[in-house]
Amino acid sequence: MTGPGFTTCLWFDGRAEEAASYYVSIFPNSKLGRVSRYGEAGPGEPGSVLAVEFELNGQEFVALNGGPEFTFDEAISFQIHCDDQEEVDHYWSVLSEGGEESVCGWLKDKFGLSWQVIPNGLVELISDDDPEKARRATEAMLAMRKLDLAAIERAHADA
Repeated sequence: MTGPGFTTCLWFDGRAEEAASYYVSIFPNSKLGRVSRYGEAGPGEPGSVLAVEFELNGQEFVALNGGPEFTFDEAISFQIHCDDQEEVDHYWSVLSEGGEESVCGWLKDKFGLSWQVIPNGLVELISDDDPEKARRATEAMLAMRKLDLAAIERAHADA
């Protein structure tokens, strides 16, 4: 038996259409969907965008213009698992532009949404069975903003 599908709803203050278009432009296999508009009953301005459906690499989202009552924080983030450093560099550069860099591969984009840009292989390095290797890899990671897998691998291997 299959369960219900899930769609992530992201709350924006008037920038839902802009955000959906922005995210679709960044990720492969992405597309915009239906745009719903407020009617005469409101609560938004009639004809203004209520919600935008969009898909990012197969994952369904809705961007909702809900107003200023709620904002994003780091309690929710999206992880991007990157095949190589080139992908890490690309997503870090694009998503951090106009946003805010944090530590350990975390950033906030220009809409305040948190992302973790993670190179494949990181988890294995920081959770190595050898506690000394894991410690060195973890310490290297903790000192970084954008993750540099080669530097973490060097710290892991450094005996």
